[in-house]
Amino acid sequence: MQSYSQRVRDSILPLSVGGTLPKAFEEWYFTGSTEDHEEPCETCELCGQDGLRYHFEISNRFTGHALHVGSHCILQFDVAVYEGSRRLTPKEAEKWLDKLTQQMRLNSCIKALEKLARAERSSILENALTYYRKNKKLTPRQAFVVFWRPRRNRIDHSPSFFNVTLRRKQHAADLQEMTTDKVHFFWCALTPAQRKQAIRFGHSPPKEQASVRTGERST
Repeated sequence: MQSYSQRVRDSILPLSVGGTLPKAFEEWYFTGSTEDHEEPCETCELCGQDGLRYHFEISNRFTGHALHVGSHCILQFDVAVYEGSRRLTPKEAEKWLDKLTQQMRLNSCIKALEKLARAERSSILENALTYYRKNKKLTPRQAFVVFWRPRRNRIDHSPSFFNVTLRRKQHAADLQEMTTDKVHFFWCALTPAQRKQAIRFGHSPPKEQASVRTGERST
């Protein structure tokens, strides 16, 4: 069976000018192009790893060749990641790639929710998504609807996808009047300050977070 290092050499060296892996990888950079395949069905064109859902495109600045790889390989081989003209440090690159992955997950979640709203003719869910696209936040009532739907329909989502707004008095009043079990659906999306406000309204943290300090936010 071909070794991991040999697979990498066979993939990258024929497409590069440099004759060694260190020299070859100096020629490659992340283009910023990503693709979500919706399910873990793809392969990293660099190391051969199967079961990838997300592809990140890297390109050779000299030969123009491109490969679609997993984010792990970009970090593993220190492929250049840029923000404008500045090359990011490895830690910055890791954060940037994670941010792009989370954005792809968010886009997929919204797409699935939009499809669900059309299928069920749910004006409440449609209005919540329209409000989010415009304001980048959800009201407490909308947050319950949006977070309840993914859980019920097994849609890939994360509490960090959506932010909740309490800027208007009505939004705070809605949070106060909601039953605690509904607030628990979007508790992880609340900021530390919003959680403290919810507790002042009489809501208790979910049991699984009872031992976690109120100031911490799950990601």
